[in-house]
Amino acid sequence: MPTTTSTTISTIRTIAIPTTDQDRTLAFFEDLGFTKRFDEELQEGFRWIEVAPQGSAVSVAIVEAGDGLPAGVDTGIRFVATDAAADHAAMTGAGVDVGELLRWPGVPAMFAFRDVDGNQFYVSETD
Repeated sequence: MPTTTSTTISTIRTIAIPTTDQDRTLAFFEDLGFTKRFDEELQEGFRWIEVAPQGSAVSVAIVEAGDGLPAGVDTGIRFVATDAAADHAAMTGAGVDVGELLRWPGVPAMFAFRDVDGNQFYVSETD
């Protein structure tokens, strides 16, 4: 019978995404209005970059893709927006690869978008 484990985990701080070109992906997120919080080579050949939406406690780490961490994946990351339709229009106008704006009864508006490596993300409007 499995045992129950209780932890003191209370939030998520950083989620890493793989990229083939960290500078190009950094520019992509900065163009979306994200702020660079950290950019350092932590050890030789291992650069760690963190970006986040203004005021967010959670950041995205842009890390180099490799054999065990390929780029072009569905990240499962869901960003929250106050106006999904406006963000969808802005990203479309900026040439971002965006999916259809979905509107279902009783569900917040949402859409998917992909970064320069094809990593997929989602935007969902706040309730």
